[in-house]
Amino acid sequence: MDIITGVYFRRGSHLAQAVYQGFILSRQQVSHRGRLRLCYWLKTDRGVIKAFVDNERCVFFIKTADVEKAKQILELLEGEYDMSSLPLRHFDQSPMTGVYFSHLSGFYRAKEALDKVLSIYEEDIRHADRYLMERYIKGGVWVIGEPSQKLGYIELRNAKLKANDTFMPHFKMLSFDIECSGEGILFSVGIVTQDERLVIMIGEAQSSDMNIIWVEDEIALLNTLCKEINRLNPDVLIGWNVIEFDCVVLHERAQALGVAFNIGRDGESMLVSSGHFTRVLIPGRVVIDGIDTMKNATYHFETFKLSFIAHEVLGRAKLIGQDDRLEEIVRQFHEDKVALANYNLQDCVLVWDIFCKLSLLEFAIARTKLTGLELERMGGSVAAFTNLYLPLLHRSGYIAPNLGEHGLNFDSPGGYVMDSKPGLYKNVLVLDFKSLYPSIIRSFCIDPMGLIEGTQAPDKAIPGFNKGEFSRELHHLPKLVAKLADERQQAKQQGEQMLQQAIKIIMNSLYGVLGSKGCRFYDPRLSSSITMRGHEIMQTTRRWIEEMGYEVIYGDTDSTFVQVGEHFSQFECKQLGMKLMQDINQRWSKLIFEEYQLESFLEIEFETHYSPFFMPTIRGQETGSKKRYVGQIEKAGSQELVFKGMETVRSDWTQIAKEYQQAVIRALFDGKNVVEVTEDFINQIISGLVDEKLIYKKRLGKPLESYVKNIPPHVRAAKEATQQGIVSGLGKGSQVAYYISSTGPKLFFNNMTYLDYTHYIEKQILPIYKMLPEIDENAINLAGQRSLDL
Repeated sequence: MDIITGVYFRRGSHLAQAVYQGFILSRQQVSHRGRLRLCYWLKTDRGVIKAFVDNERCVFFIKTADVEKAKQILELLEGEYDMSSLPLRHFDQSPMTGVYFSHLSGFYRAKEALDKVLSIYEEDIRHADRYLMERYIKGGVWVIGEPSQKLGYIELRNAKLKANDTFMPHFKMLSFDIECSGEGILFSVGIVTQDERLVIMIGEAQSSDMNIIWVEDEIALLNTLCKEINRLNPDVLIGWNVIEFDCVVLHERAQALGVAFNIGRDGESMLVSSGHFTRVLIPGRVVIDGIDTMKNATYHFETFKLSFIAHEVLGRAKLIGQDDRLEEIVRQFHEDKVALANYNLQDCVLVWDIFCKLSLLEFAIARTKLTGLELERMGGSVAAFTNLYLPLLHRSGYIAPNLGEHGLNFDSPGGYVMDSKPGLYKNVLVLDFKSLYPSIIRSFCIDPMGLIEGTQAPDKAIPGFNKGEFSRELHHLPKLVAKLADERQQAKQQGEQMLQQAIKIIMNSLYGVLGSKGCRFYDPRLSSSITMRGHEIMQTTRRWIEEMGYEVIYGDTDSTFVQVGEHFSQFECKQLGMKLMQDINQRWSKLIFEEYQLESFLEIEFETHYSPFFMPTIRGQETGSKKRYVGQIEKAGSQELVFKGMETVRSDWTQIAKEYQQAVIRALFDGKNVVEVTEDFINQIISGLVDEKLIYKKRLGKPLESYVKNIPPHVRAAKEATQQGIVSGLGKGSQVAYYISSTGPKLFFNNMTYLDYTHYIEKQILPIYKMLPEIDENAINLAGQRSLDL
């Protein structure tokens, strides 16, 4: 070991090979001197490394029976290729042949030519990803190669990478945000790091307490931004909608103005490519979007606008309101540039603080360490499954099938939902199967390869559903679930919250991936053997509980709701919940072993004691509702209402409806007069005291012009406001805030006039009132209002 650097060297006759440990920032596959070259940028404890992997070959697979046909076509292309018979099989047991290319261009030409006449396999997997995947590399690596010092980084040639699961990177982060006109003309860029805050602003210098770099025009702004990013030298750039907007605008303006936007660590420019999603590549850096990362972490908000998230997460506001934001930005640029700089910088600070408060970067790292996906990757459940499963499949002698090759076209059912028994209950216990679908996968060996092997030897297989048969020994997914479950438990014990969350999301996505027709491993026998087994488990569990003398009033996917006697104390309810949990787990272990000779990994937990609990009917019917209920729990010594599927948790109901439902349910549970509560809210509406709580919010599901027939209220309001020039730019995904006036729906814009209070009483108050048990619909005093539809 070199005493100075702490790096191990392997001494040879010509050069020393250095060994480093690092974390992958970005990956590329390029053509170098006509041949495939892989490039990986790594963050290490000693700086940044650019590692080149040479002498790799692109590959796809064909059935050996198609080799001669493929050769005839490939010979016409006059490109170099190699074919090799492999110890791999298709799921139909056909032997497979690998087709290898040293040149990217030859690979793409061959793929296009062959795809028209025969089936090719795994051709969609980028080799920069395959190289990592086949080596089980998930972010962290050991890397060895021939080093040379460059300006600001080390270059490794002839690099070789190996998985390093323990290395944890320490990334340097930079938050940035652009301000521009509606046409994308740049005004300013804000930058925030751990130590610095600055704004680059076009215009004449003005006095300010802020750190503002004044520049002459857009070209100077882009050049200064390049200079500052390279000076601050971040590993990770963050922002809000930063990939789809900020990076795209910067790229387009740089191209239009002829500016080399060289913010890569090797002096190369930022690359932006668009397809199904926008991809941003900055050599040696990574761009992570706040919205995408929050969605990956399964945060749910009615909107992901920065103003809303900042208020909900940080309790802080943007400096310019949303209603006239663009107009105000343009005005400030022309009239008050210091105010615009302050606004620009504040947005950067908000993004930085949201990332820190929610540990979003830590979540992205944890997800990459589990799945091998890029840090910035949006979604990617199918890609994550492929990353984890494909190398295991190859080592078992199979290649992955193409979409739909199973030839089956039936759909598997969804999760089990039983008919509810509506009513008001004193005590309801909720028993919840912990990770039910992953537990079914693990207990009954549900697995793509296991399905193929099981159907080859059905006498020894585990029976599934819809003629699915699963091998007892030859499978990978059950072991993968077991590994994830163990890692989640370790993360819980070590207090690694983000790792726990990442593992939970991956485990819960496994069924969704197998049930997705966009996944190459989709087979309805797989997904139905999970969901139908879930139905069987839920129905059997219900029968056992009822045989014990207790009433099951509802069941949903993995949760069972049990009514127990009104005379039970809180302590007795908890004791009973624990006993039911133990009895059911023991019975499942016994049944699965006796019927299938398998170990049960099903685990039901006593999750909640509701007291009281209310299950409403479907509106206008006597039938019990599904996925809608409210119950009271004790939390930290106080009583708390828990709403599921009710108006109070839905974003398309008004604030007054949510507050009324909270108040009237509280009155119902406390034995108070629900009529008085209802009349009080009606009087508040009629008096005009709560106008600000009468705003509806709903997103546009498609462009405004696409709505032609059956136009809903929020679209009518948006269309009218757009035609009148009150607002512009509303499109698919835009959230529309509107209210109901005496002349119809109107876009909310600072104030409201001629509100139709009768509408709000009939549509926002009375439907909630009428779902309550044993109410008198004629008891409401409407304080002289015109006759309402009760």
